Amino acid sequence: MAESQLSAAAHPLASPGYGKRSAPGQRPRSAADFAELPHREQYIAGYIDRLPDGSDIGHKTLASVLPLYGQQAVSTALNNLVRAGYLRRGREQTDTSGGPRWVTRTWWSRTPRDDAWWAAFQRGDVPDEDRPKRTTLSRAFVLLAALTRETPALTLSSADCTRLAPLVTAWFDRGAEERQVRYALTTGLPPVIHHPFALLHRRLTDKIPPERIRPVRPPLRVLECARCGDPARPEALLDGECGPCRGRPAPPPSARLLSPARVRAHAARARAAATGLPPEPCRT
Repeated sequence: MAESQLSAAAHPLASPGYGKRSAPGQRPRSAADFAELPHREQYIAGYIDRLPDGSDIGHKTLASVLPLYGQQAVSTALNNLVRAGYLRRGREQTDTSGGPRWVTRTWWSRTPRDDAWWAAFQRGDVPDEDRPKRTTLSRAFVLLAALTRETPALTLSSADCTRLAPLVTAWFDRGAEERQVRYALTTGLPPVIHHPFALLHRRLTDKIPPERIRPVRPPLRVLECARCGDPARPEALLDGECGPCRGRPAPPPSARLLSPARVRAHAARARAAATGLPPEPCRT
């Protein structure tokens, strides 16, 4: 492709608004591009692929800069590239100062597309994976950008918002809400602010709230016998099996059941542990 690459640098452009148009979602260039095509189509496709958008890729112009092939051969090759899914020709309505008008388009895709894809492209319904990806703005960035609009004295650039966003996110991680962050950043501002970024950086750093302290509570778990599946106290299990399953006789019902008074006492202690109040005396 060396000859093609040298010629592409001086390739003529089409009239403004016409010429080559790159389709969205193309894969990166690789040595395997157009490998399935015949030599002539492969050569012309490689040349077109390296041309900038707006280049004239009509068969007459291509034949004039690619002396290996005449106009008829180039025209046939272009039609073959259409059949292979690399090229589509058509018309597109554009808005101009004189109103809408239709212009001729030639769309090029390094990645071969089937008819269904080109039909979706025509409808403006390109599959999601081929649409340009939009950057999702973080909650912190949105807050800072809104702050810039609402408080002109705190005007920030997009780069400033990006640099300050992690500090705002740290506030959110500690349980702060948007209104709390706004209040900390906008209350008591000096009459003149020469460096909004430095001021907000200092406030976000110095006024950050303390970390939330979450009480560590052990998880509630109940162990079961591996053989019968009945719940049991951990100390009653041996190798995961309860006493009856190991051949030990089950304790009499009276020994296993608690009296109502004992049940109430256990419930009182549980409530006391949860509320921090002293348990009521046990009445038997």
